[in-house]
Amino acid sequence: MSEQPQPKEIAFPRLLDRAMRILTQRDHSEAELRRKLQQSVQRTAFIQQSEPEIITEAQLDKVVGWCHENGWLNDARFTERFIQSRSRKGYGPQRIRLELGQKGIARPDIDIAMEACEIDWSACAAQLAERKFGLPLPTEWKAKAKVQRYLQAKGFFMEDIQAVFRNFDD
Repeated sequence: MSEQPQPKEIAFPRLLDRAMRILTQRDHSEAELRRKLQQSVQRTAFIQQSEPEIITEAQLDKVVGWCHENGWLNDARFTERFIQSRSRKGYGPQRIRLELGQKGIARPDIDIAMEACEIDWSACAAQLAERKFGLPLPTEWKAKAKVQRYLQAKGFFMEDIQAVFRNFDD
């Protein structure tokens, strides 16, 4: 009986190097970084057709702690930049909240960041509707419903969508 070789632990410097490469591309949340580090080990093992190296929770904590201490990882900064980026791309507050939750940001942190961002969501919805459907916005029911469905799918609240038509009618 031959023994299978035991997978070895990944070295801290290699794990830190991977974290730095990930964080130089863009800001990440802590949960995202942890997930991507695990995936990178799996991907490397698949490419090399070998056993994946083991990342212990202690190693992950050490790397994440180092990144926090040196300013490479900051969930508050990530959340703020993510909200600004997604709002510029035409997404509403509901969609942004959902995506932040999927990226591992806690609901209270999302609430604080959304209140601090000072974005006029009604104006964003109006700009998006104007870009997509042109001016004047439709007034007949069927076409108006199409605009509303589009804005809802982008994550805007119904009161912001109704404000678009209210302000347009003035």
